[in-house]
Amino acid sequence: MTEPDFPESADFGSLFAPDRRPPCQLYLVSPPAFDLSAHTSALADALGAGGQVAAYQLRLKGADDAAILKAASALQPICAAHDIAFILNDRMDLAKQCGADGVHLGQSDGSPLAARALLGHDAQIGVTCHASRHLAMEAGEAGANYVAFGAFFPTSTKTIDHMTEPDILTWWTTLSPIPCVAIGGIRAENCPPLVAAGADFLAVSAAIWSHPLGAAAAVRAFDEPLGSSQP
Repeated sequence: MTEPDFPESADFGSLFAPDRRPPCQLYLVSPPAFDLSAHTSALADALGAGGQVAAYQLRLKGADDAAILKAASALQPICAAHDIAFILNDRMDLAKQCGADGVHLGQSDGSPLAARALLGHDAQIGVTCHASRHLAMEAGEAGANYVAFGAFFPTSTKTIDHMTEPDILTWWTTLSPIPCVAIGGIRAENCPPLVAAGADFLAVSAAIWSHPLGAAAAVRAFDEPLGSSQP
């Protein structure tokens, strides 16, 4: 299907007065597979590091329902203790079952409208929009709490079928108050252009859990680039 025409100039955002948005924050995403005891400890370290973390997404692709719910029962209390949103990837039914704060939907995981009906008014519902302005507009109109764009960089965490550029973040934040999440291969060293372009959140996975000095040091490594988004 051909997408509608939207302004795509890299200078599009400069035509408008900048919107005052909250500072950019981290959105942690779990590894695709992990030892539960070790990851529970790593998550506690990451959230205890004092960094700018807003959310954690449990993303266990290919795991059975029992394994996902077991992980959720161990990890969700850690998020709650730090006032961090606990988001479940893909499965709105399991998000309901475990009492998650919300769900992140891929394009084949159901609609935000269905998730809202199931999870309620207060649920945080995010939608993967790849590099598509059209999908983002549809998600916003369907009541998504945030839209996710990417990948911006190569990543080993998942297979990349869509790459995009930072100007899509500027375009979105110029047009919509709905937060946007940048995803895909993001590290402390390469994230400044995404922060400058207007990302509300940076989704990070391997940069946190594979950091040679541990998860707490990984979170603190983002302090300086995220500090550039302070008003």
